[in-house]
Amino acid sequence: MKTLVAFLFLGSLGLAWCNPGAFNIARTGEASQSSNFYIATPIAYASKAIDSVKDTNWYNGFCTHTNYDLSPWWRLDMKVTYKVKTVVLTGRSDSAMERMMDAEVRIGNSPDNNNPVCGKVTQITDPKTTFSCNGMEGRYVSVVIPKRAEYMSICELEVYGDPVIHFTYY
Repeated sequence: MKTLVAFLFLGSLGLAWCNPGAFNIARTGEASQSSNFYIATPIAYASKAIDSVKDTNWYNGFCTHTNYDLSPWWRLDMKVTYKVKTVVLTGRSDSAMERMMDAEVRIGNSPDNNNPVCGKVTQITDPKTTFSCNGMEGRYVSVVIPKRAEYMSICELEVYGDPVIHFTYY
C-alpha cells in the first residue's frame, strides 16, 4: 500500500512537471479597468474577472462592468513577464453578449494597453472564447474594445503560460 501511495504521489508530481502552465496566472495578478459601472455604489470592479467564479449572469454579481466608455478596457498586471500560451475570456450569457464583438486581447509590457494583439472576439454565440497566444511575452494582458463607445463586462479571464526566466552569467 505504501508503494502505491508513493507511486501515486510521485506520479502526480510528474504530471505537474510535464504540464507547465496549468496554473491560472490571472489569479495572482492585479486588475483594473477604464471605469466602474455604478448603481448607487460601484458593484462591478475589475477584480471580479479574476475571482475564479465562472458565473456568466451579471445580475448574480460576479462580473465586471464599465461605464459607456469610448474604447473601454480591462487590464491584468501579472507583476512579472510571462510567455502566455492561452487566454480564456468569458463574457456574459444573460444578455449583451454583442457588446464584446471585436474586443481585442493584447499582451505585452506596456501598461497603456498599446500591446500586440493575441486575438479578437469574432463570435458571440458562446460567452467563452479561447485564444492561443503561442508564447507571446508580456507583463500585461488587456481586453480592449477599440474605437467604439461601449460598455464592457467580463465574467472571468484566465491566463495560462510560463514565467520568463532571465539568467545572468558571471
